[in-house]
Amino acid sequence: MAENSYVRFATPDDVRNKALQLVEVSSETGKVRKGTNEVTKVIERGEAKFVVIAEGVQPPEVVLHIPLLCEEKGIPYVYVQKKEDLGQKVKLKSSAAVAIMEPGNAKQLLTELIDKFKEIKK
Repeated sequence: MAENSYVRFATPDDVRNKALQLVEVSSETGKVRKGTNEVTKVIERGEAKFVVIAEGVQPPEVVLHIPLLCEEKGIPYVYVQKKEDLGQKVKLKSSAAVAIMEPGNAKQLLTELIDKFKEIKK
């Protein structure tokens, strides 16, 4: 985990899996933003409800600011292992970060993940 200097906490596997599920359902039935620039914009505007960040992004500077911005704005976030996994859920080859704007049919999952985030961050 040391090489990912932007990773601020370990995300349990069950939370990673639920986060990927949230991204997939939200991208099909709700509203998401994908890619570092888009995600950064919606976090800064306070429009993101939840953010998912990939680990192992090279160079790490690409996503280094995202956890800090999320914390500044009070937006919950978690990490998934690969940007390819994250990208696949939003029909891209890869994506370093995805912001959930509207969860669509995944409202319950979003609530559950926000609670898990609070537990992890304690």
